[in-house]
This record gives sequence, structure tokens and C-alpha cells, in this order.
Amino acid sequence: MSLTLPLRHRAAPVCGVLVSLALGACGSTVSTASFKGEEHAVAQTISNLQADATAGEEKKICARDLAAPVVRSLGGAKACEAAIKNQLAETDSLQLEVRSIKLSGATASARVKSTYSGKTRASSLALVKEGGAWRISGLQ
Repeated sequence: MSLTLPLRHRAAPVCGVLVSLALGACGSTVSTASFKGEEHAVAQTISNLQADATAGEEKKICARDLAAPVVRSLGGAKACEAAIKNQLAETDSLQLEVRSIKLSGATASARVKSTYSGKTRASSLALVKEGGAWRISGLQ
């Protein structure tokens, strides 16, 4: 998904991440132990998203987990928080596993497997390095 979508579609990358991963109130912890170095940092960002979604921390999701262009495309911090809060209200439990990570300079792709309501789905998350930290920039 592109982050340069028309206004009516701008929430799609963020909400798509949450919907596709079905992040919500009863989530499990993402394991980061098998990754080292920058790959570990990428996996940790996904783990942080999971933890923040589980805790209902839309402010943390918008401030720490999502890339700045995503937050801007949603209309800024407050609008991002409202969109994430609405999305979290519609989701439930999850089992999430980071399967692989590919690094390419200041961008990364993480292949994840999620299980939600007994259904397994594979997805790829796009991440970008901002200010020394990895942030989720969309769904690939």
C-alpha cells in the first residue's frame, strides 16, 4: 500500500497493519530472541507495537511505533490516536510471530505470521529507520 493515497484512503496503511495483524487487547508477546543486531531492533519495534496495542496505548503507537509520514497522512498525532483507538476497539486477540527480516539500509521488511480467531495469515510489514529507531511505515 502506498502512503500517498487520497485523503479518504490515508488511514488504510495504519489500520491495515492493525487489521491484518488483528492486534488487540489480549495479544501475545512477540519473540525477538532469534534476531541479532539491526534485525533484533526491527523485531523489537513489532513487539512494541504488539505491547502498545495490547495495552490500548494509541498515543505510544502513534509516537513510537509508526513512521512520521504515516502519522502525518492520518492528519497528525491527535487524528492518528483517534484512528488507532477506533481500530483497537474493533480487534480482539492475536498470536504473532516474526518469521524473517530483510534489511536494506534505512528500510526493512518483516515477514510475520498472525493467528486470529483460528485463522493464520502471512503478511509483510515495511519499516523505516527514523532518528535511529525503526518505525512501521506500512503493509507490503
